[in-house]
Amino acid sequence: MSTAIAKTGGAGFSLQPQNVTEAMQMAEMLSKSQMIPKNYQNKPQDTLVAMMMGSELGLHPIQALQNIAVINGKPSIYGDAMLALVQNHSAFGGIQESFDEAAQVATCIVWRKNGEKHTVTFSQADAKQAGLWAKAGPWSQYPKRMMTFRARGFALRDQFADALAGLISREEAEDMPERDMGSAQRSDHVKDAPGLTEKWIGKANTAGSADDLSAVWKAGLAEIKGAGDMSAYSQFKLTVAERGEKLKELEAQVSEVAQ
Repeated sequence: MSTAIAKTGGAGFSLQPQNVTEAMQMAEMLSKSQMIPKNYQNKPQDTLVAMMMGSELGLHPIQALQNIAVINGKPSIYGDAMLALVQNHSAFGGIQESFDEAAQVATCIVWRKNGEKHTVTFSQADAKQAGLWAKAGPWSQYPKRMMTFRARGFALRDQFADALAGLISREEAEDMPERDMGSAQRSDHVKDAPGLTEKWIGKANTAGSADDLSAVWKAGLAEIKGAGDMSAYSQFKLTVAERGEKLKELEAQVSEVAQ
């Protein structure tokens, strides 16, 4: 199965911004295009965050916008893109998916290299318990596909959290009430990101030198990533990048005066 969606590379035409200014300009430009999903059209800030998150996952900007969806204010990724990213991971060992028509059960078995096989199932009974069965939309139109995506999403998140950076599948996010989105993305963590975000963004904005900013970045990165909230992480990263640009400008001005 192809993994072309992840890290295309190559020497051909590439739209990869080299700094935060170029990233902002690209986000502004792409947000005005009719060829990107409507959720990002005329929303350069959301476009920029999606691009940054895609970069963390190994996706080029256009790939990120096509495969990362914001549901209830939280980022998620399409099921096929989730699989492609995992297959591209260096520790990927293999995956087996099946569907039992008689029992109406989807099964996903995934494993890391030299690791044990991890099995997850999602059945018609599970869908009914979650209030999904016969729900208007894909669940009533393509129930087999939706059960397969749900089993896959759980299995891949269990075994490849490092490849997915805390993202859940778009299909799961769409079925989840807004009040439950935060807990789903931080299910394996005990920290809560909001307070940490303000704390470290404040420290980044007051960093007086590149060394100070580097120290803030390393310390804040550990805490915010530990909270498992990719949106908060992207905000922090953007703040650090912007502060870094300002510090460079100040350093250049000081050099000119000194000369």
